[in-house]
Amino acid sequence: MPLDPVIVARIVALIQDGRGQRETARIVGKSLCAAQNVYQRYEETGLITRRPGSGRKRITTQRDDRFLVSTSLRNRTASAVLLRNQLQEVRDVNVSEWTVRRRLRAAGLSCRRMATGPPLQRRHRIARLAFARNHLAWNDEDWSNELFSDESRFCLNRSDGRRRVWRRPGERYAPVCIDERLPFGGGSVMVWAGISSEARIDLVFIQNGSLTAHRYITEVLEDHVMPFMITMGEHGILMHDNARPHAAVLSEDIRMRSELGDLIGQHSVQT
Repeated sequence: MPLDPVIVARIVALIQDGRGQRETARIVGKSLCAAQNVYQRYEETGLITRRPGSGRKRITTQRDDRFLVSTSLRNRTASAVLLRNQLQEVRDVNVSEWTVRRRLRAAGLSCRRMATGPPLQRRHRIARLAFARNHLAWNDEDWSNELFSDESRFCLNRSDGRRRVWRRPGERYAPVCIDERLPFGGGSVMVWAGISSEARIDLVFIQNGSLTAHRYITEVLEDHVMPFMITMGEHGILMHDNARPHAAVLSEDIRMRSELGDLIGQHSVQT
């Protein structure tokens, strides 16, 4: 890409002021070759502007480029083909999808796989903001009373994500290029874990089925959390998310919640 006219003028001014070309390049943050080409062009033409090129004329204007960028920012999931069609419909400019990708890349936009996360409603965002404000002044001693916990399911046979392979033409069904999959995913395992700043609870394997509210109480809270929270003292706090088993424990099993309150102190906090 051509250098900014301000940088070009600064290069010329520094060299005429007696600075060396290598020092000038270091000051403006450009390569030595760029500084040499700029000053050589100035000596030949007496101008700091770039000479007209002999290549193909740029098909999009700055307004077209701004239209592509603003349209992609309004609709982040729009494909390059869709952006090309909208550019042709609104601005009457016909370009290829590769041109669209180059314009967006030049503006600092790149196409990446979307991050995943739970759907958050307004009440969720309000609760998270309130939690952050309430804990903003906490120090290391305060956080040492927290037991953070979560569970996760792992596929036993293969990665859950999309896998890619390098192959030559005609090798689509070669054994080394086939992602072998067992029927119904090949099985999985769910584990639960808890950790604090001082210690951790060993992994709890949820065997034979999913984690329900009853199993969360009997297999996790009673067997692992309650003994651990006793060692943390009356200020211990159990942190877990709003998964169905956790929410069911807090909203439906009043008896268990009271028992946990006696042993855990402030018992559990949802985030």
